[in-house]
Amino acid sequence: MGRELAFDLTEKRYIKETGLEARIARIVEPVANGLGYSLVRIKITPENGCTLQIMAEDENGRFTINDCEALSKDLSPVLDVEDPIDREYHLEVSSAGIDRPLVRKRDFERFLGHEAKVELLDMINGRKRFRGDIIAVDDEGVTIHLPDAPGGTNPDHKLGFSTIAEAKLVMTDKLMDMARADQELHPIDDDETETVEYADADNDDDNLPEETK
Repeated sequence: MGRELAFDLTEKRYIKETGLEARIARIVEPVANGLGYSLVRIKITPENGCTLQIMAEDENGRFTINDCEALSKDLSPVLDVEDPIDREYHLEVSSAGIDRPLVRKRDFERFLGHEAKVELLDMINGRKRFRGDIIAVDDEGVTIHLPDAPGGTNPDHKLGFSTIAEAKLVMTDKLMDMARADQELHPIDDDETETVEYADADNDDDNLPEETK
């Protein structure tokens, strides 16, 4: 979806996890890379008691149900051995989705001209959250055009990658049109966002993956 760019499995993720999520990312990333996938994000949520959400993508920014199953299959035994979470949890592997997180330089480049929400680690000139179109990207950061900038002020703000805490696309008609066009060019059997969830990551191999939307 979006511009096709050179794919580098080792490209730096500027927006990273902290604490336990960072530890799990260090476990997951080599497994994903070994299958030819890039890790997008790790997130632990209280859903269903405790859910470990893993987002990944292939070289085209896609992730089919077969990709989810392949990564889940290789990850489960590694997570069992490493045992990073000290309680029962659900393992959920999915694509990044349409309104996806933006974690690498290539993500911002792929969606030039699209609207994004960016939250900084610290305030800059009294502002921490920015929402607007991505109008430029270079090695240092991304430039966001703010439609709500006060009159007489510069609506374009360059945000360094090192200052960004979180960034994601905003669901717009333009983004949906791009997703539909991509789906027509690269049809898959299910929805654009694919998820494989293991009901209990601590149970044995008799538990089959359950596809969810």
